[in-house]
Amino acid sequence: MSPIIIYTVIALTSLGIVAAAILFFVAKKFYVKENPKIDEVEEALPATNCGGCGQPGCRAFAEACVNAEDLSDLFCPVGGNETMQNVAKILGLEVEEREPYIAVVRCNGSFEHRPRTSNYEGAPNCTIAANLYGGETGCTYGCLGLGECVDACDFDAMYMDETTGLPVVIPDKCTACNACVTACPKNIIELRPKGKRDRRIFVSCINEDRGGKRDCEVGCTGCTACEKECKFGAISFIRHLAYIDPEKCRLCRKCVDVCKPGSIHEINFPPKKKKPPKEKVAAKEKQIEKLEAEVENPNVDKLVVEKKNIDVLKKSSGISDDKDE
Repeated sequence: MSPIIIYTVIALTSLGIVAAAILFFVAKKFYVKENPKIDEVEEALPATNCGGCGQPGCRAFAEACVNAEDLSDLFCPVGGNETMQNVAKILGLEVEEREPYIAVVRCNGSFEHRPRTSNYEGAPNCTIAANLYGGETGCTYGCLGLGECVDACDFDAMYMDETTGLPVVIPDKCTACNACVTACPKNIIELRPKGKRDRRIFVSCINEDRGGKRDCEVGCTGCTACEKECKFGAISFIRHLAYIDPEKCRLCRKCVDVCKPGSIHEINFPPKKKKPPKEKVAAKEKQIEKLEAEVENPNVDKLVVEKKNIDVLKKSSGISDDKDE
């Protein structure tokens, strides 16, 4: 074998040994010992690395939890309260239970309510379309309908409704990770509290211009009727757009009744009982008064019959017995 080859092999081997020794020394010298609790906390997390907590991933969130004096500013939206209780148990800290949140789509500009004025044939991406022009309709605020929010969701909690052309959130799957909120270039998706019995009320419109109904049948017109009707100060106006504060809203639904365009949405409420017209109620009350006057007859049988008639009449008219009580 040629001496050149032998010397080359020896030189490279020696160089490798020296480099390995240097790396070993540096690793030992500058080794940073990690808190073993970081691994424990990371194991308790859902390992989705969604970034909904505000950290780059679950490992970074675990480090933040271990280094924090309290967990009041830290929360894993995917794992929820149960996961945070487990994290607190590992760290020997206490954590308050938080109200669960859910993503809501604040646009009701479906094909039916918002007629198309142009046809987009570019890349099927909302961000690209938003940078090119306002959209296929006269409303430059509303949903573009290209489903970037659906693509951003790692939990299959959203889909595009082919009938309306709008994204739909599946409540049972939504983790409030904020991915869809960040992905939407029009900012029509908002995280709001799920509410008692999963009920919530919000303005399904983000058009801040006056006369929003010109471009969308269900657009907010800025009439302020809902604000005047609310007794809890939960409704305010940003320019010409109503906004309902979920912290102040008492879910009384009075704002829904006075909103003529239908911009305010109510979710998971039972249907309201239809009240009979005032004219019919007044006529029924007159009949009841007449029957009650005739009941004064001492005839027992007639009295029983007439009382039954009055009860039937009251039931059919929806008139309560508050006066008798």
